[in-house]
Amino acid sequence: MITPDDALAIIQSQKGNIETENCSLEQVHHRILAEDIRADMAMPPFHKSAMDGFACRKADLPGPLRIIEKISAGTAPQKKLNPGECTRLMTGCKIPEGADVVVKVEETQINPDNCMLFLAGNTAENICALGEDFQKGDLILHKGIRIEAWHVAVMASVGYHKPLVYKMLKCGILSTGDELVEPEMNPSETQIRNSNGWQLLAQCQNAGLLPTYYGIIPDIPEVLYNAIQKSLEINDITLLTGGVSMGDFDYVPAMLKKAGVDILFEKIAVQPGSPTVFGKKDKQFVFGLPGNPVSTLTQFELLVRALVDALYNRKSEVVQTRMPLAVDFQRRNNHRKAYFPVKIQHDGTILPVSYHGSAHILGYSEADGIASIDAGQTIISKGDLVDVRFL
Repeated sequence: MITPDDALAIIQSQKGNIETENCSLEQVHHRILAEDIRADMAMPPFHKSAMDGFACRKADLPGPLRIIEKISAGTAPQKKLNPGECTRLMTGCKIPEGADVVVKVEETQINPDNCMLFLAGNTAENICALGEDFQKGDLILHKGIRIEAWHVAVMASVGYHKPLVYKMLKCGILSTGDELVEPEMNPSETQIRNSNGWQLLAQCQNAGLLPTYYGIIPDIPEVLYNAIQKSLEINDITLLTGGVSMGDFDYVPAMLKKAGVDILFEKIAVQPGSPTVFGKKDKQFVFGLPGNPVSTLTQFELLVRALVDALYNRKSEVVQTRMPLAVDFQRRNNHRKAYFPVKIQHDGTILPVSYHGSAHILGYSEADGIASIDAGQTIISKGDLVDVRFL
C-alpha cells in the first residue's frame, strides 16, 4: 500500500506523445492548445473611443465646441481637430487627430448652432490607447491551456482561425460485475443498476477525453481479458470499475497482468478508493477503480484527472483552497487520509454533507467540493482550515 502523495507522484511522472491537429474556431472549445499564440498586431490597433460621445481637446472644455464631423465604428476620421472643435463618434471609433479626451454624450448639450456644450465638471479620458491590451509579438495564450470561450475571442482577434490543438485522448470504460444491469433494466433482488459507467462517461467528457463505453463485463476471466485487450488496442486510457479488491471474483489485476500491463500500484492508503490499480502497457494507461460509485468518482477526480493533465502537458485545472469548517467533524478510523463531501455556506465556511459511505453517491448531489482529513487525524474543530477541492 502506498500513500496518496506517492500515487499522485507516479501519475504525474507519466509522459504522453500526443499527435496534434489544426482545428477551426467553431470546434475548438474545450480542446487543449498545442502551441503558444502570439499577437500579429497590437490591440487596440488604434486609439479608440471607449463610449459614445464627442472627441475634443480637454483644454477646450466646457465649450461650446463646433461639431465638425460625425463618424461611426469602422469609419476613419477625415478631419483633424483644431481648437474650439469636436467630433461626434461612437464606441470603438478611431480618435481623430488633435483630440485627447472623449466626453459622454449624456453629459453634453447640443445647441441650435450645432455646437456641443459639456455639462459635467470633470471627465475621464475615455480613450482606449493603441496597444494597451497587448503589443504585436506578445505571448497571449500559452500552450497547454484548455480553450474556453474567452480564449476563442482572443484567438479570433489575432487571426488564429485554425489553432493547433492536441488530438483528444481516447478513453475506454468497462464496468465489471455479474450483479450489474443497465439503467433501463428492472433489477432483480440481487442486482443493481450500473451507475459507474455512466458517471465515468460524464467525467471523461468534462476532463477533455473522448470516451467509449463498452458496457457491462461479466465476472468471467476470459471475457474480461478480451475486453481489456480490445480497449488497449484502441484507447490511450482504459478505466475499469469493480473487480479490484480481494474477493474470489475480483479478476481485474490478474487479467491486466495477463494482458501485459505493468502494474505500478494496486492499493492506496486513502478512503474512499483504497483498492485502486494503476498500470501501463507501452503508451497505454489503465486504471482499475473500485466498484462503489463514490470511490470511483473520487479517484477519477484525484488521479485520472492528474494523468490527463500530465499527458496533455497542461497545468492542473483543479481549483483547491483552504476554507474554515462550519461545525466540528469527527471520524472513527484515522489510519488513512480521507475525503468527504462538503457544501459551501454563504458565510464562506464549509459544511459536511450527510454521507453514509462509498456507496452513497446521492450525498454528492448536494456537494460543492471534496474536503480531506489527513491520516492520523480524528477530529477537525469548527473554524479550522480544511483543504477543499471544488467539484
